[in-house]
Amino acid sequence: MGIDKMVLTDRDYEVLRLVYRFRFCLGRHIRDLLDFSGSRTADRRLKLLVEAGYLERRKYLYGVPYLYTLAHKGRMLLGVNKRAEKIRVERILHDCYIMDAMIYCKQKDGVTLADILTEKELHSMDGFGRRRHFPDMVLLQAGKKIAVEIELALKAKERIRANCKDNCLVYDGQVWFINKSSHRLNDIINKMKDEYFNIEIIYIEDVTDYIKRANQ
Repeated sequence: MGIDKMVLTDRDYEVLRLVYRFRFCLGRHIRDLLDFSGSRTADRRLKLLVEAGYLERRKYLYGVPYLYTLAHKGRMLLGVNKRAEKIRVERILHDCYIMDAMIYCKQKDGVTLADILTEKELHSMDGFGRRRHFPDMVLLQAGKKIAVEIELALKAKERIRANCKDNCLVYDGQVWFINKSSHRLNDIINKMKDEYFNIEIIYIEDVTDYIKRANQ
């Protein structure tokens, strides 16, 4: 059977929808979020989807593996935007950590893909008015909405304060994934915990260590 006549499985559709929701995925994100049996199985299927024209596979940033994005054929199949979404190189590491946080929540707390809303989806639901702040994703658990923020670099204190306040007013809880090595950011978020009762801090280093151990 020629690759142009590839018969798509339910999981293939899940792969395409996952890539669309996050704009791009690494192979390991697809493997872990969609419960492939291993890297080899996931890589083989992704290779077929690339060869059939549903996905594109490309290097964008030194030191980061190939990114999978939706090709035109994949976008048409899902009935989404005709133009390819722009990948912002400066956000690639940040967005990778968003997916790492999702894997962490999935493997540690049993969160499913159906339990999350991505920032992209939140903006889409908000319509075309004034673009306002949304967290990097929202977890829907037991009738509660939990805001998730991935913060890699120090921002202005007032901006962080404003985001904490917005999250406190809108969501039942908020989880900040930050680097242990960012001492100033640690100080700011910990002080925010004294003002806003619903803040939890999780260190990105603990997330990556947990994922590595889970896949050994």
